[in-house]
Amino acid sequence: MANISKLEPRKAFLRKIRDPETREIIDNGLCLWFPGPHSFTGEDSVEFHVHGGPAILTRLMQALEKLEVHPALPGEFTRRAFYNYKVDLTEVEGLADLIEAETEHQRKQALLQADGNLRKLYNGWREDLAHCAASIEAYIDFGEEDNIESDVVQKAHGALRRLMTHLQAHLADGRRGEILRNGVRTVILGRPNVGKSSLLNHLVQRNAAIVTPVAGTTRDVIELSANISGYPVLIADTAGITDNTEDIVEAEGIRRARNCAENADFVVVVVDALQCASSGVKYEDYLREYLSSLGIRELLERMGKERLTVIMNKGDLLGEEDKRRLSDADAVLISCKTEDGFQSLLRSLTDRFADICGNPSAESPTISQARHRNHLTQCLAHLHNYFELCAGEQHDMAIAAEEIRRAMRELGRITGHISTEELMDIIFKNFCIGK
Repeated sequence: MANISKLEPRKAFLRKIRDPETREIIDNGLCLWFPGPHSFTGEDSVEFHVHGGPAILTRLMQALEKLEVHPALPGEFTRRAFYNYKVDLTEVEGLADLIEAETEHQRKQALLQADGNLRKLYNGWREDLAHCAASIEAYIDFGEEDNIESDVVQKAHGALRRLMTHLQAHLADGRRGEILRNGVRTVILGRPNVGKSSLLNHLVQRNAAIVTPVAGTTRDVIELSANISGYPVLIADTAGITDNTEDIVEAEGIRRARNCAENADFVVVVVDALQCASSGVKYEDYLREYLSSLGIRELLERMGKERLTVIMNKGDLLGEEDKRRLSDADAVLISCKTEDGFQSLLRSLTDRFADICGNPSAESPTISQARHRNHLTQCLAHLHNYFELCAGEQHDMAIAAEEIRRAMRELGRITGHISTEELMDIIFKNFCIGK
């Protein structure tokens, strides 16, 4: 095999790749040498770019085994990079999400995280906490000496309050990053035979659900995934909701439909446009009564209008006068039969999903994992505890300062790097103690 260590680092060379024992040529391929620490894992690494036939790959692996190497275990390269401080846990998670990304917006969010956007944000906050903790501990230990400024605690408290404001704003994001990563859980609701299953088939672009003129064809929840304008969507078609069924199977389907709506990120309500037009009442009044009959009116009021869209199906059955009368309604008029109105529906859904998922950017990284949110919430709680302890009449500053250490540990658990030496390094760097 080629003497890799003699190659110029990070340049591709065409070489004959040989068996280390028999010297038999295995293939002509490209060889690249990456000496540590300037490699992905931080260790000496080599890449072989060979022809992709199975016989070549098998023979190459057999030759490498003669050099006492083993095939990498799942995730081993990334694990080695983490242990060698080339990446942190957020970057590892971002890389995993990038590999699994199915839509354009998922790819963008994962790439930003893999590039270290969250790491930079959380490490910056952790450094701020470390400086505050160092200032307070220096004041506790050396406050009576002239080396410590008298307002050091007030300055630290100001920095801590600013950090708490940033943390609160970061957490109050409506779970946008997590929803984008996992998919927008969307449920389709409506009365029987209004076209819910037909709508599902159009959105996923295949005949996934059985469609018949018979009301009550769908009895259970059918969940499918779709890519709508780059947003991942998990769509659930549900049984038609009625309030006077004696069929125990239908009743169970209705219960599951309402339970699905309780856990959804977004709700699509399908209305029969012809029934609405012929009801003789205003659209707003009809919709209010319709939602009440579905038993979801209070739920949708809690979710807010931005998490709901109303679709009026069977628009092909309307006359021109009815269409004009319903044109001002806050709903999208479509026809699953003729596919009229689907471009408007797509634009409407895209706008709603953009609001729900946000727009990932380097300037405003989003929380993408429930794990991150948990540690950030705990971090904020420790800072609240610190100020509560400091507010007591006979408070112990040393005990209160432990809450800042705990807040630091929570941020460190997100990135995976926790050091016990940081505080002392900062103390002796920033304060002239022991001169």
